[in-house]
Amino acid sequence: MNFPSNYRYTEDHEWIHLEGGNVALVGITDFAQSELGELVYIEVETVGDVLNAHDVFGTVEAVKTTSDLFMPVKGKVVEFNAAIDDSRGGNPALINEDPNGEGWIIKIEVSNPSDLDALMTAAEYQKHIGK
Repeated sequence: MNFPSNYRYTEDHEWIHLEGGNVALVGITDFAQSELGELVYIEVETVGDVLNAHDVFGTVEAVKTTSDLFMPVKGKVVEFNAAIDDSRGGNPALINEDPNGEGWIIKIEVSNPSDLDALMTAAEYQKHIGK
C-alpha cells in the first residue's frame, strides 16, 4: 500500500493534499479502496458548497457496500473529478487503480490551510490502520 508522506490523513480514511495556496485535492486512501473493493459509483452533490470538517461531501458505492465521504477540513468544494464520474463518461474504478493520483475525488478551497496540521501524517495513519 502507498501512503504519500506529503499528504495528510483522517481517521475516516480520506487523504488531502495541498496543490498550492489554499487549493487541495481530497480522495480516499489506498487502504480504504482495498477494504471497499471495486468501486462502481461515486456521488458528489456538494460542488459549490462550503462544508465543515467531518461533514459528508459524497458517497462511494462498491459492489457490496456504500460509504459516506467526509471532509477532512473546512472548505468549499470546487470540483468533482470528471475522470471518476460515470455520469460524465468517467470510471469510478480509477480510484481502485490510482487512489493517490488520478483517482482523487474532489478539489476544495481550504478555509484555513493550517487546519491540515491537526490531521495524521502518513506514519501516524499507518499506525492507525495497523500497517
